[in-house]
Amino acid sequence: MRRRTLDTLLTIGGLILAAVLLTAGGLLTWASSFVSANVHSQLADQKITMPSGKAIEDPLIKPYLSQYAGQELTTGAQAKAYADHYILVHMNKASGGKTYEEVSGEFIAASADKTSDPATVAELGQLRQTLFMGNTLRGLLLNAYAFGTMGTIALWGAIAALVGSGLMFILSGLGMWHRRTVPVEEEVRIGVGRAATPAHAV
Repeated sequence: MRRRTLDTLLTIGGLILAAVLLTAGGLLTWASSFVSANVHSQLADQKITMPSGKAIEDPLIKPYLSQYAGQELTTGAQAKAYADHYILVHMNKASGGKTYEEVSGEFIAASADKTSDPATVAELGQLRQTLFMGNTLRGLLLNAYAFGTMGTIALWGAIAALVGSGLMFILSGLGMWHRRTVPVEEEVRIGVGRAATPAHAV
C-alpha cells in the first residue's frame, strides 16, 4: 500500500471520529444544560430555604447543612443534603428509627384492635402521615439530586468529547501535512514496515 494512501485513510478516519466526537460533545452539552436548568427551576418553584441557626445545631445535621445555611434550595447537592440530613433525621427522631411501613403496620393493627387506646391510635395515625409526607418529599428531592448528578456527568462527558474532537482534528491536520511530505512512490507493507523508496533510473 502506498504511504500516501495509508495517510489519506488515517486522516479521513480521524476527521470522521473528530466530527462524531464534536457532535457527541454538543449533544452532551445540551443535555447537561437542559437537566441543570430543569432541576434548578423545579426546585426553585418549591421556595424551600435551607435551615440555619438553631435548626441545624444538631450534630447529625450541622456538618452537612452548614455550608448551605439560609440559601434557597436550587441544586441537586442541596436537595440531597436536605433530604438525607434534615428531613430523614427528624423522621427518625419522630419515629424512633422506625420506617413508614413499620409505623403503618402498627397503626393498622391498633385500629383493628377494639381494646386499643384511641389516643395511641390517633398518635400512630399522625406519625404515619408525617412519615408518608416525609418520604414523599425526600423522594422528590432525591430524584432532583439524581438528575442533577446525571447533568454533571453529561457535562464532564461533553468536555471529554470536545477535547478528544479537538485532538483528532489536530492529528488529522498533521496527517494531511505528513502526506504531502511523503514521496509518491513510498510504500508501507503491513507487518514489515516501510519499504525503501525505489531509486530513480539514471
